[in-house]
Amino acid sequence: MKHSLVITRNVVGAIGNAISFFLFASPTPTFIQIYKKKSVEQFKADPYLATTMNCMLWVFYGLPFVHPKSLLVVSTNGIGLAFGITYLIVFLLYADNNTRWKVLRWIAVEVAFMAIVVMITMLCFHTTQRRSFFVGILCVIFCLGMYVAPLTIMGTVIKTKSVKFMPFWLSIGNLANGVIWTIYAFLPLDQWILVPNGIGVISGVAQLILYACYYQRTMKQMEDEKKPNQLEMSQEKMSA
Repeated sequence: MKHSLVITRNVVGAIGNAISFFLFASPTPTFIQIYKKKSVEQFKADPYLATTMNCMLWVFYGLPFVHPKSLLVVSTNGIGLAFGITYLIVFLLYADNNTRWKVLRWIAVEVAFMAIVVMITMLCFHTTQRRSFFVGILCVIFCLGMYVAPLTIMGTVIKTKSVKFMPFWLSIGNLANGVIWTIYAFLPLDQWILVPNGIGVISGVAQLILYACYYQRTMKQMEDEKKPNQLEMSQEKMSA
C-alpha cells in the first residue's frame, strides 16, 4: 500500500511538473505582444515579481538540508524561477522609467529578503524539521501571493469592462496548477503545499469567471478600435 502511494505521488508530481511548466510559460504570448509593441502598456509586473519570489522560496524549501526528498519541488520551481527572471528582464526593457525603477526596487527587496531567510534558516534552525517548518510558512504566504497577484488587474477589468490586459492563459495555468498540486498535497498530507494551492484553485476559478463575464464585450471593443484604423488605411491608399 505504501509503495503504491509513493508511485501515485511520483506520477502526480510528474504531471504537476508538466502543468507548472505550462503555468510558467503561459505569459509568453503577453511578452511577445510587449516585445512587438515595445511597451508594457497597462500590463502589471506584480504576477512576475510574485512568481519569482515564490519560486526562490520553494527551491530553497526543496533542498535536502531543508526538506529532504523534495527534488520535484526543486525542479518545478527552478524552471519557474528561470521564467520569472526572463519575464522581468523583458518587462524592464519596455517599461517607462517610473515603472522600471519601481520594479527594480521590488527586485532588490526580494533579493535582500531571500538572503535574510537563508541566513536565519541556516543559523537559527539545526534540524530539517524546524527548517522546513520555518521556510514552509513563508512558502505558503508567498505562494498565495503568486496566485493572488493576477487579481490585482481585476479592478482594471471591472472598471474598463475589458479583459484585454488580463492574460487568459495565466489564469488557466493558475487553476490547473492549483488543482494538481492540491491532489499531490494529499499523497501524503503536506499542509504547506495544500493550503496555498487550494486557495490557488479558488483564485483561478475567480479569474475565469471574470474573464467569461467580459470576454464578449472585450472582443466588441477591439473590433470597434480596428474600424477607424482600417478606414484611415483605406483613405491613405486612395490619396496615394
